[in-house]
Amino acid sequence: MAVTAALLAALTFAVAAVLQQAAAAAAPTTQSLHPRLLLSLLRQPLWLAGVGMAAASYVIQGVALAFGPLVLVMPLASTDLLFALPLVAWRQGRRLTPTETIGATCTAGGVAAFLAVLPSGEGTAVPGLADWVPLLIVVVALVAGLLAMGLRTPATVRTGAYAAAAGLLFALLDALTKGAAGLFRNEGLDALTHWEPYALIVVGITGLLLVQSSYQAGSLAISLPVIDTVEPVGSVLMGAAVFREPLATGWALAVQIVAGILAIAGIVILSRSELGEAEADSSATAQRA
Repeated sequence: MAVTAALLAALTFAVAAVLQQAAAAAAPTTQSLHPRLLLSLLRQPLWLAGVGMAAASYVIQGVALAFGPLVLVMPLASTDLLFALPLVAWRQGRRLTPTETIGATCTAGGVAAFLAVLPSGEGTAVPGLADWVPLLIVVVALVAGLLAMGLRTPATVRTGAYAAAAGLLFALLDALTKGAAGLFRNEGLDALTHWEPYALIVVGITGLLLVQSSYQAGSLAISLPVIDTVEPVGSVLMGAAVFREPLATGWALAVQIVAGILAIAGIVILSRSELGEAEADSSATAQRA
């Protein structure tokens, strides 16, 4: 049940990403990074269908976690890229090339391997503000730098920069979700007197805007691999920094390093593929129309 549900969650999220990217790519470039983009997409049935599929994916992933451990479910759920890229190729009326298949497999396999060797450990349930402040400063600075770079670069690089910024915010969202859950578990509704639940909303909306901007800027073959890599790696590092969760050591650390290199190699391969170029061209055509 856990394996089936995790793979179904990956497939469902892949469909959601393809639907959202198709809708976002048609939005005017002037709406990029602006709340108007979300308001415009809210009127698009295709995008709303994608949001519904994404919500269904999280529910299905929750079912998988109810029947299986995190170390089994998350690597399987991270294979959404292997489902998404064939769908993108189908939209273009073509097949994936062997090179594109290798790129997708490297990225998905690298992320899955990185997650599979995570050590178990609870860490700190409810960290204090002093634990959060350095992390928030670093994340804001990195996101600002990535957005500034995206504004001054060609579409391919801009797509990757916006996707990396979105991945960082999603990782922060994961950390804030864990912190807010700990507060609600320990204090009940008194958790609403803390800042974490409200930061969760702000980061979630901002992350949604950035991921739609990355979908709008170019190919899903570029944005999705970047997000799939940055979010889990960022979540692990943030968990260690804020919640004092253990990091991999010894052979497991070596596996994670190799897995990270493999995932990055896959992103580079996909960024240079014809699939990404065709999607970028179709996005530009739709935006001009």
